[in-house]
Amino acid sequence: MEIKILSAVGAVHKKGVNMSDENKINDENNLSSEKKQKQKHSFHNFLESLQTNSKTLILAGILMVVVMGIVAAGIFLVTVKGSEEVMVPDVVGSELTKALVDMQVKELYPKIQLRYSNSQDEKGCVLEQNPPAGSIVKAGRRIELVVSQGVVLDRVEDYVGQNLDSVKLHLAALFTSSERAMITLDDDILYEYNEKEAGTILQQDPLPDTNISEPIKLKLVVSRGPEHEKTKVPALEGLTVNDCLLQMSRSKLVFEFSSRVAKENEVPGTIVSQNLSADTYVNTFSKVEAVFAFPQENTPDKIYGIFDEDLPLYSYPLQLKLEARTTDGERFTLVTMMHPGGNFTVPYILPLGTELILSIYDNEILRRVVQ
Repeated sequence: MEIKILSAVGAVHKKGVNMSDENKINDENNLSSEKKQKQKHSFHNFLESLQTNSKTLILAGILMVVVMGIVAAGIFLVTVKGSEEVMVPDVVGSELTKALVDMQVKELYPKIQLRYSNSQDEKGCVLEQNPPAGSIVKAGRRIELVVSQGVVLDRVEDYVGQNLDSVKLHLAALFTSSERAMITLDDDILYEYNEKEAGTILQQDPLPDTNISEPIKLKLVVSRGPEHEKTKVPALEGLTVNDCLLQMSRSKLVFEFSSRVAKENEVPGTIVSQNLSADTYVNTFSKVEAVFAFPQENTPDKIYGIFDEDLPLYSYPLQLKLEARTTDGERFTLVTMMHPGGNFTVPYILPLGTELILSIYDNEILRRVVQ
């Protein structure tokens, strides 16, 4: 009996618990449903509000676009208008420091280029300006100023012991940027025999370290070389063209070559005779005549010939160089030698179309094509 009563009580208790859980679930479902209803109602209210205020929003958007356009137009106009316009001052002839101050007052910026001028008094002064004075430009623009570094030389250099041609090149390069040269060579150069190498400067006037205040003429005394210097005549007979070129570069002689067709007992391409006996001593730059025996017919890749050119007579021997440039662009030296001018001859064996280039102290004077 007691057992049945306990069982009944347990069942009632269990049923009560189950009912309580069901009530909780129902309450939660109700809350969720109410929340969804509220959200739905809020969304509908938002849509109604948007429909009601749509005109206001459109007007606000248009107003924002107009404001942004006005701001952009203002910025554009300010940019286009740029800086204030100013007049370029006249600074030519002014010292650089004063010119910079004048530029700063106008809010202009200099772009400086240095150049030698003709007077030491112009050193540090503005020689040229661009744009010119009086031009109307915008503030902040760069103005080009050419400023004097003074003269290239303010004292005469020491030229004694130097080669005359080297001094000529030096002076020419020294005054290329100047309107007038402060030192020029006198046309009447005096030459005299001396133990010094031919072309060496022996005396000069004005003397070294003389101040230069205006353009001067430099007078020189130059060596002709030893008056009776002797040299030995080389043995030329039997030499090939290449051997002959090597001998020419070693000798202080003037070679005059001629050619004829080789005879049966002669080797084509060699020297068969010379007018001065070998191993005899003669004055330097004496003329030696030699005859080449060339083949009767040439081939395109092997043309025998003699380069022949009449040059002016020089006051002293100058360095001559004959080069060859093939059709493939290869360039090489045939001979380099000292020569007093007059008839200049050089033998060669070269391919057809090769260009011959003659230079004096590396200054090209003529070209000729092998035919």
